[in-house]
Amino acid sequence: MQELLKNVFYLGAGFAFITKEKIEDLKKDLIDKGKMTQDEGRQFVDDLVKKSEKAKEDVEKKVGELVADKLEKMKVATSDDIAELRKQIDELREMIEEKRKHAK
Repeated sequence: MQELLKNVFYLGAGFAFITKEKIEDLKKDLIDKGKMTQDEGRQFVDDLVKKSEKAKEDVEKKVGELVADKLEKMKVATSDDIAELRKQIDELREMIEEKRKHAK
């Protein structure tokens, strides 16, 4: 029972990083110990996989937001910023070439 509680704690603490293999292992352990039926085990796995995937998405989204926020605060140029600068440089080059043509 202590092992079961430990596993449940780890599930709660690490939902975002639990693998389907670990969930299957836990299901097998619970079924072997008579804590749930095969049908309950399948439902258990399905529910945990869905929750794990949702938690992963949430973690990835939050990390992305935090990184973007920190980069913005640090005034680090994004790829969009660099692309805009390249576009402006190209436009300026074209303007210079036009001026040179008309100056001749």
